[in-house]
Amino acid sequence: MNKHHYVAIMAGGIGSRFWPMSRTNFPKQFLDILGTGKTLIQQTFDRYAKLVPKENIYIITAEEYTGIVKKQIPDIADENILAEPSRKNTAPCIAYIAFKLINKDPKALMIAAPADNLILETEEFIKTAKKAFSFVDHINALVTIGVKPTYPNTGYGYIQHDTAEAAPDVYKVKTFTEKPNVELAKAFISSGDFLWNAGIFTWKVKNVLTAFEKYLPEVYEVFAAEKDKFNTDKEKEAIESIYPQCTNISIDFGVMEKAENVYVIPATFSWSDLGTWNSAWENKEKDYFGNAVVGKKVMAMDARNCMVHVPDNKLVVLQGLDEYIIVDTKDVLLICKKDKEQEIKEYVAEVKRNMGDKYL
Repeated sequence: MNKHHYVAIMAGGIGSRFWPMSRTNFPKQFLDILGTGKTLIQQTFDRYAKLVPKENIYIITAEEYTGIVKKQIPDIADENILAEPSRKNTAPCIAYIAFKLINKDPKALMIAAPADNLILETEEFIKTAKKAFSFVDHINALVTIGVKPTYPNTGYGYIQHDTAEAAPDVYKVKTFTEKPNVELAKAFISSGDFLWNAGIFTWKVKNVLTAFEKYLPEVYEVFAAEKDKFNTDKEKEAIESIYPQCTNISIDFGVMEKAENVYVIPATFSWSDLGTWNSAWENKEKDYFGNAVVGKKVMAMDARNCMVHVPDNKLVVLQGLDEYIIVDTKDVLLICKKDKEQEIKEYVAEVKRNMGDKYL
């Protein structure tokens, strides 16, 4: 393993589309959504621990989740858990770790990745990650991983790339479109020229900071003003001063869409961002009738293609349901048509209006 290779796992989201399992005080990255025996962040940490030294893995999360991270990832040192005082999307999060690393190791190369990606073919992923590290080590490039799209998802970024290789399995990006509307997403799919952006980025740290300076100077400048405090006992004070001044913006919108040195490596492994109950259904083993079940006492009779997530100690009998999401927690029962899952955020907002924050 290379001592100059680092991984930043971004774990600050709320995961509201996985309500009612995912709650504000215990969101989806800390849950075992698929019943595998490990939470999403545990799977992610284990995967990257095969790529870089454990001491080179950082987890960036909301301040209120640091205790959960420590409990679920006992192998990580306290100083490698970075607490964000507020949620400002992925650009400030990446700027934070980039300034911290450049201060510590000017030769640093970094992968920045979400905590909740589902990647089961670890060895194939490691090969791709090593390819990305090798490429950015020799060229000023911002690299992302692309996934062949299967349907017009409007929650992903879409990448169009050159047909000629810039290096083996690496292609220059022609256009980068973040979260298109459904008509545009359908056009991208039908053209056959586009990949989903997996949101797993690789770059030399000094090069991504140069990109911040050029494309997001308002974020770059507030971090640069406090850069000497990183990796000292004044870092927390600096971050609490920096974050209120930061723009709330994703790295995709802020940098990747604008930069001219963006490259993509098509994935050779299966991938899901596990963002919705439907994606959980797609990735979970199913019974003969297409039901994906997490729960030890579920009896499905004349029920088909359902996503069921219930406590192991509760007997649940389903009859006549087709294409439904059924999620039971200690205080909430959700029964929702699968094709309405994108509206779960709206249901959560309605719950808040009528019931307050108790069930969020």
